Amino acid sequence: MTEETKAVAEGLTQNMEAAKSIAAAIVMGVGALGPGLGIGILASKAMEAIGRNPEATAKIQTAMILAIAFTEAIAIYALVVALIIKFV
Repeated sequence: MTEETKAVAEGLTQNMEAAKSIAAAIVMGVGALGPGLGIGILASKAMEAIGRNPEATAKIQTAMILAIAFTEAIAIYALVVALIIKFV
């Protein structure tokens, strides 16, 4: 291998690593956007419901926590995809 070929190969490797880092950042940004909005809307509506009907607080709170757990799972999936992109 010539010096020029080695330099080109090294440059391509660096570009690939940079592209992986950018792709992982985009995946996490987009992957956290949806769950963040979803949890915000969910909490807002739960607070409205509790304000209108305080007697139903226990039922509303249980359903809200369960929905938050499912919504948060989507962000965890995005994290897993970002880690796969970054390290594979």
